[in-house]
Amino acid sequence: MNHTLTPLEPPYAPEIAELLERYPRGRDGYIIRLFRVFANSTRFLGSKGATNLLDRDSPLTLREREIVILRVTANRDCEYEWGVHVATFAAAADLTEAQVAATRLAASDAPCWSPGERLLLDCVDQLCHSATLSDETRQRFQQHWTAEQQLEIFALCGNYHLISCVANVSRVAREADSPRFPPPAEPADAAR
Repeated sequence: MNHTLTPLEPPYAPEIAELLERYPRGRDGYIIRLFRVFANSTRFLGSKGATNLLDRDSPLTLREREIVILRVTANRDCEYEWGVHVATFAAAADLTEAQVAATRLAASDAPCWSPGERLLLDCVDQLCHSATLSDETRQRFQQHWTAEQQLEIFALCGNYHLISCVANVSRVAREADSPRFPPPAEPADAAR
């Protein structure tokens, strides 16, 4: 039997419809594909599918949250979720076009970031790579963010790793208004 993980289409069973009402809507009331993939499991859908950190009670700024989310999804090659967040939150988080591209293409020490943002990106890269921080980074991390903020950063990394796995394995199609990953720059000798 084939159990392909795909977005459910309406009409939804009453329990699924009720759970989907808790999710944010896209333009015109549209439920994005990833949330409809979550609907394959009412248990997962009921837990808000790891999207429960997108609220106004976060100890992080919107900008910090989006930098973490964009970097995790870029590190996990999840163009779907990266594009959804660029389309939905990048402008509100005051991320420039260069900064958005840098979440995918640049090292954590890229000059477009503030020192604190460079540290945040370095932390996210280390967490994505090894699920820990080097001693030096850990010390700087603990000096820069409160314990509550540190936990929020860890939770965002874990949640968006999970979301990236779901989106990538289900091969969910990009949303119509979501951008693609920026193409890598051509090497200097190739331009000649």
